[in-house]
Amino acid sequence: MTRTVFCKYLKKEAPALAFQLYPGELGKRIFDNISQAAWTEWQQKQTMLINEKRLNLMDPSARAFLEQEMVAFLFEGKDIEIEGYTPPEK
Repeated sequence: MTRTVFCKYLKKEAPALAFQLYPGELGKRIFDNISQAAWTEWQQKQTMLINEKRLNLMDPSARAFLEQEMVAFLFEGKDIEIEGYTPPEK
């Protein structure tokens, strides 16, 4: 049986992540409160951020920036602003 969580991002019960994908306390919080669908959506946004801002993930400040954006996106409901990107019509 698939584990479910009440996803803080989707604001509904949804299939959970299979295992903790991010380290530490934040990783535990994500594992307990974020669905697989929300995590997949974040990964797409993260890729766009990395490419748009030309982030070097070897740089600790770039990783800190991504973590800050991830928390804002997943837990605070803030959309990621990417210059020149227009989301598709739903």
